[in-house]
Amino acid sequence: MIALSAKEIADFVNGEVVGDASTIVSAGVETDSRLIGAGFLFVAKPGEHTDGHLFVEAAHSQGATVAMVERKLESSITQIVVKDVVVALGLLATAVLAKLRESGHLTVIGVTGSNGKTSTKNMLGAVLAEFGETIAPRESFNNEVGAPISMLRAATETKFLVVELGAGGIGSIDYLAKMCKPDIGIELKVGLAHVGEFGGIETTAKIKQELVPHIQPGGVLLYNGDDEYCTQMASARDGLNISFGTNAADYRLSDASLSLDGTSAKVHFPDGDERELSLKILGEHQLMNALATVAVSDILGLDRSMVLATLASLPMAERWRMQLVERDGIAFINDAYNASPDSTKAALQTLAVLGRQTGRRTIAVIGEMAELGEFSAHEHDTIGRLAVRLNIDQVVAVGSGAKLVYMGASQEGSWDGESKFFERIDEALAALRGMLRSGDIVLIKSSKSANLRHLGDELMGVEK
Repeated sequence: MIALSAKEIADFVNGEVVGDASTIVSAGVETDSRLIGAGFLFVAKPGEHTDGHLFVEAAHSQGATVAMVERKLESSITQIVVKDVVVALGLLATAVLAKLRESGHLTVIGVTGSNGKTSTKNMLGAVLAEFGETIAPRESFNNEVGAPISMLRAATETKFLVVELGAGGIGSIDYLAKMCKPDIGIELKVGLAHVGEFGGIETTAKIKQELVPHIQPGGVLLYNGDDEYCTQMASARDGLNISFGTNAADYRLSDASLSLDGTSAKVHFPDGDERELSLKILGEHQLMNALATVAVSDILGLDRSMVLATLASLPMAERWRMQLVERDGIAFINDAYNASPDSTKAALQTLAVLGRQTGRRTIAVIGEMAELGEFSAHEHDTIGRLAVRLNIDQVVAVGSGAKLVYMGASQEGSWDGESKFFERIDEALAALRGMLRSGDIVLIKSSKSANLRHLGDELMGVEK
């Protein structure tokens, strides 16, 4: 973060300073007092279960110089009193990025999409860091709190800022995009993630489209040319629109292949150049995230060979995202951080390909795909039936929310025990330990709320 006085911050957020207005914030901004260091601004955000105001003194003792609060506190720390700390946090991020842009040194890349945001921002963060100081969000910092905190990590030396724009409903991406005003806006995909919350895929498309109007004048919309909704966004925009995909796209993939060693394809560049793209990360769907990264880098004029070499060196997108661990001759793929119908289908397809290639037994451990609303029953049933059609050898559905996966698989094929259901994780874990044998390939897939990622950790012998 750039160094700012309490008065400067208060002016940006329409706040009132209590204490020394000349106090400097020089390090960063956090809402978690445990992450505070010397020179930080602590944002005392009220929460569902606790209140950040209770931790102001703890933050002060950790080195915070200023606290942003919604009420004056009896404390020696300099305070900035505002009506709403979350709104103020957004105003501060907007102002700081505007100041940084004045230098002409900063390039902002905004990423949204129903699937692939976190993997893409991780790839972009790794690649761009090879060419200059780069800030990318940690974990999935992509909402009205996490996104501005990530933006505020940018400083005068920052060359590239990657912003992940998560959707929380109508207006959510508009709110974040107004803050960062990306030079390059990426539309990855419009899919069924959060479809129950949003009320249908058409609404999801409208929310994702909110990024587009806030791309900087003269900026670029990079969009998935294989996705009809993304294509519609591009056709409605006046400006430079560049596509990536597997069909007639500006940046195109062909000859995709997959093994337990990783994923590869050929990249076709707009100027006719062709290069090999190799990833240690599993899954053909990850190739599209990598292709978006390649396209962004190319738009920025970065060295293609260096970009591709960096992507080839990445061990995996992130823990619990197609995380591969070999143990006792068994290949475990833990992909249980998030799950939507689209991402679950992609993971199952990856498992099926690996099984066909190796001749090894395939086992899919499937938990609930959350936030599907009225579409939940149909989509879980569809996943179970798809597993049968893909010739997955064993389906293990875990948790009441995934029971329809078991039922769909059972009804699709005349199996004898190839589809199993367990209400509790501990039951599933015990059964799997008795079931698995050397040579198996095991996929663990669910939404975070289903907690199958921890079941995967237990099976893989990975510490929590």
